[in-house]
Amino acid sequence: MPSFCFGVPVRILVEDISLSIQGKPILQNVSLDIASGQSLALIGPNGSGKSTLLRVMAGHICADQGQVTIGKDRLCDLSPRNLAQRLGFVSQEAGTTDAIAVEDAVKLGRTPWLSLLSPFRGEDSRIVETAMSEMAISAYGKKQFNTLSGGEKQRVHIARVLAQTPQIFLLDEPTNHLDICHQIAIIDWVIRQKSTVAMAVHDLNHAFACDRVAVLYGGKLVAFGEPSEVLVPDVIETVFQVAVHPNFAEQLNRPVLAFSKSTAAL
Repeated sequence: MPSFCFGVPVRILVEDISLSIQGKPILQNVSLDIASGQSLALIGPNGSGKSTLLRVMAGHICADQGQVTIGKDRLCDLSPRNLAQRLGFVSQEAGTTDAIAVEDAVKLGRTPWLSLLSPFRGEDSRIVETAMSEMAISAYGKKQFNTLSGGEKQRVHIARVLAQTPQIFLLDEPTNHLDICHQIAIIDWVIRQKSTVAMAVHDLNHAFACDRVAVLYGGKLVAFGEPSEVLVPDVIETVFQVAVHPNFAEQLNRPVLAFSKSTAAL
């Protein structure tokens, strides 16, 4: 896959975020510091707050307490246009109008950069073409979005966000609906890129690709650090209630985790 040039990466700082919905605590005093150009994997059981935290970081949900800072700017001070130029978000079920060609869907990613004085130009076309190539969807350009498989649609959504050329990527389970080959391609992209990335993952083995791992449990941050420090049996068994069986894979130069039912969960 070709190299892709994004905006200059920046730090994203999450400070003391708390959020309750209908009186139920969803996030409790969560703080994260993701350095410029660093990648972070968010892991935790279903309902632990991963998706909600990403939506707070993207400005889609207002927290009851705390703040998010992008570079030197508070998230709440950024206009929607400026925020879209700086931050790209892929949800678990990203929405795109069905009656649209794939290429046109990806072109929507350039919207924050366009105006009457700056219409769609050759440079925008190059960015769209490169984003489609990155996600291996160039052959689908003229196809209608609603004719694609779930995995193909997911790759279109990611390509659209790539076309935004943001400084920060927030990805909520980006390997959803993807076969193994394309899951690996997404993780490989995370390893190769130089932007700031935070992504929620269900497959804990994917978290090894990131520079840091954050573990959410019951809306609280219970572990944060390098994969070798966090993806260890003690942490995983406590949070996920499973038995962990690490095996070192020489080809990957890291452990591969296998799981079985924990007697503690019975």
